[in-house]
Amino acid sequence: QVQLVESGGGLVQAGGSLRLSCAASGRTITYAMGWFRQAPGKEREFVAAIRPSGGNTYYADSVKGRFTISRDNAKNTVYLQMSSLKAEDTAVYYCAARLNIGVTTSSSAYEYWGQGTQVTVSS
Repeated sequence: QVQLVESGGGLVQAGGSLRLSCAASGRTITYAMGWFRQAPGKEREFVAAIRPSGGNTYYADSVKGRFTISRDNAKNTVYLQMSSLKAEDTAVYYCAARLNIGVTTSSSAYEYWGQGTQVTVSS
C-alpha cells in the first residue's frame, strides 16, 4: 500500500511560480511517478512523469519549458516546480505512482493517487 499526499498549491498571479510536493508513505523508489491535473468540468490530464531513477522525465506539451518534475528518493518525495503560470493551469493537481520503471501519460496506468492540491492562477 502506497499513500500519496500533495501540498504546495494555492493562489498565484499569472507569471508566478509554485512548487508542489508529493510525500509518499510507502517506499516508492521503484515506482515511476506522475503529476496529473483536472480543471472544473474537464477530464484528468497528464502533466509530467519521472522514472524511478529521476533521470528521465516527460512533459505534456502545454507545460514544457515551464514545469519541472523531480524526485528525492531518500525523502520519498516528488516535486513539481511550476513557473510562468497561466490561467489555463488552474486545476486540482494530483500525484500518482505506478510500479513500473517506464513513463506513461495514461492515468489508468497509475495505481496510487493522492487527494490533490488546488492551484489557482489569476490574471
